[in-house]
Amino acid sequence: MTADRRPHDSAAATEAPAGAATGSGRRGAAARDGEAPAGGVLGRAHRALTLGIISVVSLVAFEAIAVNTAMPVAARALDGIGLYAFAFSSCFTASLFAMALAGEWSDRRGPLVPLFAGIAAFGAGLLVAGGARSMGMFIAGRGVQGIGSGLVVVSLYVVVGRAYPERLRPSIMAAFAAAWVLPVIVGPLVAGTVTEQVGWRWVFLSIPVLILLPLAVMLPALRALPPTRPGPDDGMRQILGSRRCRLALAVAVGAFLLQCAGRQPARLALPVAAAGLALLVPAIVRLLPRGTFRAARGLPTVVLMRGLAAGTLVAAESFVPLMLVTQRGLSATLAGLSLTGGGVTWALGSYAQSRPRMEPHRERLMGLGMVLLAAAIATVPLALLDGVPPWIVALGWTVGGFGMGLNISSGGVLLLKLSRPRDAGSNSASLQMSDALGNVTFVGISGMLFVAFGGGSIAADGPAVHAAAGGASHPAAFAAVFGAMAVVALAGAGVAGRLRPEEG
Repeated sequence: MTADRRPHDSAAATEAPAGAATGSGRRGAAARDGEAPAGGVLGRAHRALTLGIISVVSLVAFEAIAVNTAMPVAARALDGIGLYAFAFSSCFTASLFAMALAGEWSDRRGPLVPLFAGIAAFGAGLLVAGGARSMGMFIAGRGVQGIGSGLVVVSLYVVVGRAYPERLRPSIMAAFAAAWVLPVIVGPLVAGTVTEQVGWRWVFLSIPVLILLPLAVMLPALRALPPTRPGPDDGMRQILGSRRCRLALAVAVGAFLLQCAGRQPARLALPVAAAGLALLVPAIVRLLPRGTFRAARGLPTVVLMRGLAAGTLVAAESFVPLMLVTQRGLSATLAGLSLTGGGVTWALGSYAQSRPRMEPHRERLMGLGMVLLAAAIATVPLALLDGVPPWIVALGWTVGGFGMGLNISSGGVLLLKLSRPRDAGSNSASLQMSDALGNVTFVGISGMLFVAFGGGSIAADGPAVHAAAGGASHPAAFAAVFGAMAVVALAGAGVAGRLRPEEG
């Protein structure tokens, strides 16, 4: 197992207290026991909770799209192009610890408190980033955002496992993806317009207002779920001091040191990297399901593929707007809009995997998704050629988005299917931690490749301004990032055959 589960932990995660099996309690019990109430995810029994989940996911989606659009301008304004990758990886690094905390917290005390604590931290991080006067403060704000998002995403998976019967889980996973559609369509236009007309800070400072809607919608529905009774050793001190949380802290610190190593002088880089690896490798091996890094059949491969898919996508996506702004002279708005099609087709791919006739082919769908993602990432650097129109990026991203919809949603369904009820929190945390670890690892690698091939000297004002300043374009820096991520995504497709568990 991936956590130090005790008998009372398992009971607390699966059993409602006496008297809870009335009213909404019966619905929660039915969901856990596989008895499906009438209707779908928008039926009377699940409507309020589904709308609340969609609200939360939409908020996170809008933030992600808006930040991608505004980031090149923010990094230039804070004189932080050389730290560009850190603005993303700090968020992912902090979320590594928060995800483990959320899994432990949800299994012991239920998902309600960690979910709303995460929403509060998410908003606070946006305020810090929006008010930053230096790149260091900006990166710190992104780290606080990471804590919030880590708490939120794991808590939502636990809510899905407890509140929805198995037959509805593919549909609610599709709803997760559908919640991205509107933010993806309007996010780049809104964020780009605000960035260019008002200032990049307001992209961050305005989003916390949206937190009020999910709070209002989610709270009544979540309170209707059967409460989880904490055991005698389930206080916050015990949760924070648990083996799983200690290991997650070691992973986060180790990942941070590895990122710092790439920016140290040669004589310091090796010892800093060695210290990071000494913390990260033993801890992550114990945190994720046994056999994850050798693609053992079943759940370990589900977790591994999630990290490969999410990491390669985020690493490539982080550099798309910067490439289009600096190498092709697009505005922040147009550069952000290049990612819009991917969000729409992600929802379409997620919807496709939710169809009942696709259930026997779920493992193949995940492999196909990785192939499509690899093809999309490999298409992006073609835009570095003068004769190729910049919209080739948008075309490629629509293909990659469909592949991600097939892969990510199917992975979530497989995880819940392969998890015992008492392990839903820890296994959901493992899936999300693999996601975050993939993000940290591949964004970090991309950042090092970008700087190594001369990208640190690229200005974020577009090629004309950069040339006037006496600099030189460095298309090789972007080509190195996208080429490496395409290779990793293709390797992920190669392990899809190990998703099905051994018979018997």
